[in-house]
Amino acid sequence: MDVRKIYEYALSREYEGKRFFEENAERLSHAAAVQAFKQLAAEEQKHIEFIRSQIAALENGQPGDLSSAHDLEDEGFFSTRALAEGIDQSVAEAMVPDLPVLRMAYLIERDFAEFYAQAAEKAEGHAKVVLLRLAHWEQGHERLFKQFHDRAFDLYAQMPWGG
Repeated sequence: MDVRKIYEYALSREYEGKRFFEENAERLSHAAAVQAFKQLAAEEQKHIEFIRSQIAALENGQPGDLSSAHDLEDEGFFSTRALAEGIDQSVAEAMVPDLPVLRMAYLIERDFAEFYAQAAEKAEGHAKVVLLRLAHWEQGHERLFKQFHDRAFDLYAQMPWGG
């Protein structure tokens, strides 16, 4: 397994994700969703920097530094607490027009999480730890957007035809 190729692919995917969240933050109609997308774009930038540091360490023949990973986990917007707080029904109702974008955000994060988990299964040592950490972060993002989407979709499904 070529760890560098995995990191380079991951880096390009993180850039794609960041771009998606930045562009769609401007299109969303609900402030909570806009803020979540902006925060996620900022987190994706941190993932980019983390992966870049792993690539640089590989180039220098070093195992890489995981200390920034702990910082990212501690300061992350998508913490367990944020997920546990849930989403207010009025917020979910206001997000109904944004359902397709919320669904795409969920799918992107799910895809990232699956990619990192599958790559980690094939990796060893430091690379495995890095990939599992990335998978864990993306799983948190995935859960949040699934909650956003599912709450809004449930309200949409209960609406009378014609709004």
